[in-house]
Amino acid sequence: MKMNLWIAMASLTALPLLLVLVGQLGWLSGPVPTDLGIDGDRLKAPSQTRNSVSSQAALDPNHPQAAYAQVDPLPLLGATPSESMAALNTVLAAQPGVQVLVSNDAYIRATARTPWLGFVDDMEFWFNPARQVIEVRSASRLGREDFGVNRARLERIRSAYVAAATTQP
Repeated sequence: MKMNLWIAMASLTALPLLLVLVGQLGWLSGPVPTDLGIDGDRLKAPSQTRNSVSSQAALDPNHPQAAYAQVDPLPLLGATPSESMAALNTVLAAQPGVQVLVSNDAYIRATARTPWLGFVDDMEFWFNPARQVIEVRSASRLGREDFGVNRARLERIRSAYVAAATTQP
């Protein structure tokens, strides 16, 4: 009986440590998407599950996650779109766990990695000239539910972006 209890306790202790180790080795990062970017006048559609958000989710009202996935785009805050994108790039570079992979005057692609388990989310920001806004998309690579992580991260980025624009001379 004592041996079974000891084995159960050891297993309960080892499992979280093993999970963190697996995450730190990158085994929970998921495959890199090959279909990101701008296709015509759109970013990739949100996932079919509740693990992504997009400012363009409403473009397909029949999408099963259109209502859940919808977020507001970012406003232009600089004198020019390229100034707004540069300010956004600076904000992204300062976010913990965020790595900017592609950055130009009209498009930014970045990843966000969770510190312990190493889950990776892909983020895209695109200056939409027709709407004069920065369209946003953030999606988890793995899983079916992100418990609002992508939405919360985008809202933190929005707050930092707006704050940075109001403090510039």
